[in-house]
Amino acid sequence: MAASLRTLLPKSTPRPLTRHRPAVPQCLLRPQRRPYALQAPDAADPKLKAIDVSQLTTTTTTTPKDTIPHNQLIFGRNFTDHMLSLEWTASEGWLAPRITPYQNLSLDPATCVLHYAFEAFEGMKAYKDRNGDVRLFRPDKNMARLNKSVARIALPTFDGAAMIELIKRFCALEERFIPSARGYSLYLRPNMIGTQRTLGVGPPGSALLYLIASPVGPYYPTGFKAISLEATTYAVRAWPGGVGASKLGANYAPCIVPQMQAASRGFQQNLWLFEDVDQESGKKEDWVTEVGTMNLFACIRDKKTGQPELVTAPLDGTILDGVVRDSILTLARERLVPEGWKVSERRFHMREVCEAADEGRLLEVFGSGTAAVVSPVRSIGYQGRLIGCGLPEDKEVGEVTLRMKEWIEGIQYGEEEGHAWSWKI
Repeated sequence: MAASLRTLLPKSTPRPLTRHRPAVPQCLLRPQRRPYALQAPDAADPKLKAIDVSQLTTTTTTTPKDTIPHNQLIFGRNFTDHMLSLEWTASEGWLAPRITPYQNLSLDPATCVLHYAFEAFEGMKAYKDRNGDVRLFRPDKNMARLNKSVARIALPTFDGAAMIELIKRFCALEERFIPSARGYSLYLRPNMIGTQRTLGVGPPGSALLYLIASPVGPYYPTGFKAISLEATTYAVRAWPGGVGASKLGANYAPCIVPQMQAASRGFQQNLWLFEDVDQESGKKEDWVTEVGTMNLFACIRDKKTGQPELVTAPLDGTILDGVVRDSILTLARERLVPEGWKVSERRFHMREVCEAADEGRLLEVFGSGTAAVVSPVRSIGYQGRLIGCGLPEDKEVGEVTLRMKEWIEGIQYGEEEGHAWSWKI
């Protein structure tokens, strides 16, 4: 039974000492591909992941908050009147979902999330179009990624379609908090935590999935402002076989000190590098992975052919499978490739970036993520030098970066009629 996996920890059996060296299994002698989508054995159990939307209950607040003027919104500081929550137990699965007034959580001091970081989250937004309709942007991608994240740390998976339906109902209730101006939105934060009261290390026997929301304004309220990145080698965000592809709070806290150190040197964020051997040259290289809170793209002109290439790091388990990242790649293949561009998901190292910059072939660099959509990069600090990323001094954004922002926001706000990525509530 799935429940038994979460209530009984395996016991080790003492074995007699021996001088005999056992044979090494053949599977260990062959190079192994590291899986980065590991999950608990009961992750796919239909009984444990089912959500009954029909059981939703709603209790509205008796003290509604005043809405905040658009120009006073600060990201993640103000929240709506209500929250959505679902409890889960290993014996019963997901219990009836509830929408209640926004309130504090009550946790025992021994709750496992507080000791062993059983926590995963998502970031998504609800938008209001010119007709006043509320829309979500690719919520299926967010639910799929959250399921991968929670499965990796033995938290329960859930029915993504049912959760989207609950999010729709929540957004409909909180519609008055969704700003109607372009660039404004309601930021949605689904979060799952392990809630079992125990100091034992094992799969949680209970969990809580909840959703809170915060109205937010444009990431760049007065227009684009290109940032500078510090290419970081003294600390590592993720590594092969680790959990870099999972959106866990435990992946973010260790990055704060390097970010503070980068800020003290005048940089806005870290560009995380990973040292590894280049299989073609046999040399060690500093490979580009992602930025502190974003995936990274570079536009590089080929040295031999002159063809422009939009390149980003591959999904090898060390970077997040960003929803905006995937959207940019899809749109680039649809709209840039016909213009002569090459679009690649491949490993690329800082030496390639430096050479392209020195030779005038680095056209532009930008980050991508839910908060900003795209964020132009002016320069990268690396090995004592400042690498220019193709932006003229009098410009804050490159052509490709700007086009991607306009394309994606056009879909998010329903301006591209009938696009499959825009889900009307």
